[in-house]
Amino acid sequence: MTFVVTEKCIKCRYTDCVDVCPVDCFYEGENMLVINPDECIDCGVCEPECPIEAIKSEEELAAGEEKWLDINTKYAAIWPNLTKSKGGMPDADAWAEKGNKAELFSEKPGTGNKE
Repeated sequence: MTFVVTEKCIKCRYTDCVDVCPVDCFYEGENMLVINPDECIDCGVCEPECPIEAIKSEEELAAGEEKWLDINTKYAAIWPNLTKSKGGMPDADAWAEKGNKAELFSEKPGTGNKE
């Protein structure tokens, strides 16, 4: 089992979860984070750190959310690793409660640990 970043993260990309991860399994895209399921040790410390509850255990994924495991797997292999928090996106608070953000997903990589 692993933890999965879901569409709630899109356009928010809070990074509170990154600092607590003991195995540095977060990867950064232009507008969201993903978890590498092959690196995740299922410790669960990231889940309560997310202020918008965008992280779920694989077992907690609702119907229709299973695709986010595949998205996490695919993009963790190509996006840069992020090992320290750098805050949320500029309009994160405005996007936090919005739903149906999947269409806003960007395949572009973030900058990772580079400033």
